[in-house]
Amino acid sequence: MGTPAKVPTIVALVPARAGSKRVPDKNVRLLAGHPMIAYTISAALQSDVFAAVVVSTDSEPYAAIARHYGAEVPFLRPPELATDTSPDIAWVECTLKGLLERGRAYDCFSILRPTSPFRQAETIRRAWKEFLAEEGVDSLRAVEKCKQHPGKMWIVRGPRMVPLLPLGPRDQPWHSSQYASLPEVYVQNASLEIAWTRVVSEQRTIAGNVLVPFFTKELEGFDVNDPYDWDLAQDLVRNRNARLPAIQTEQWR
Repeated sequence: MGTPAKVPTIVALVPARAGSKRVPDKNVRLLAGHPMIAYTISAALQSDVFAAVVVSTDSEPYAAIARHYGAEVPFLRPPELATDTSPDIAWVECTLKGLLERGRAYDCFSILRPTSPFRQAETIRRAWKEFLAEEGVDSLRAVEKCKQHPGKMWIVRGPRMVPLLPLGPRDQPWHSSQYASLPEVYVQNASLEIAWTRVVSEQRTIAGNVLVPFFTKELEGFDVNDPYDWDLAQDLVRNRNARLPAIQTEQWR
C-alpha cells in the first residue's frame, strides 16, 4: 500500500474592513442577534477544513468581535489597504506575508466574506472537496447562473449605445434573442474562493489563470451589498426562509 497523500493546509481569510458606505458597519450589523461576521466565522470553524480562521480588519472593535466568536486577528490591516477601492490582492498578500513572518505558512487560502451569511459549513466542505479533486488548477470560485444576461447589456456613450458583448450570429444578435436561446453565463458571488498560496507569491493574483467553478445552491451565494439586500436578509431570517449557521457562542454585547 502506498503512503496516503498529504492533505494541503489551508487558512480561512475573512475580510472585514470598517467604513462601508452603502450599508454602514454591515460586517458587524446584528442579524438574528449576532453580528453578521459571526455566521461566517462559525461556518468556517464548524467545517473542520481550516488550520486557522483569520479575520483581516482595520478596526480594533471589529477585531474584538471576531475574537469573541472564535477567529484570530493577529494584527490589524493597514488603513491604506482598507479603502473602498483597495484590491483584494493587497490585503490577501499583506495577511499571508504577516502570517509567514510569524512562522505560519499555508498551502492554500480561502476567502470567506462576512456579507454572505447563509453559507454553511457543508458549503465549505463541498467546495474544499471539489478543489482537491481537481489537478492543475490555481483556484476555485463560487458562481451562480446570471439572472440578467450580459448579452442583453449595453454600454452608453453619449446619445448612442453599443452592445457590451458584440457576439452571436449576425442575423440574430444576442440582444434580440430569447433568454432561453442564449449560452449559459455564470456570475461570481461572495460565497467563497479557494486558491493555492503560490498564486499570490508567484503571480500576485488571488485567482491565477486556471479556475474551477463552484456552483452554489439556493442562498449559499447571497451577498449583502446594499440596503435592499440587508432588508431582504432580515426578512428571509424572520420568515424562516433562510438558514443561518448555528452559533454556540454567547451574543456579543
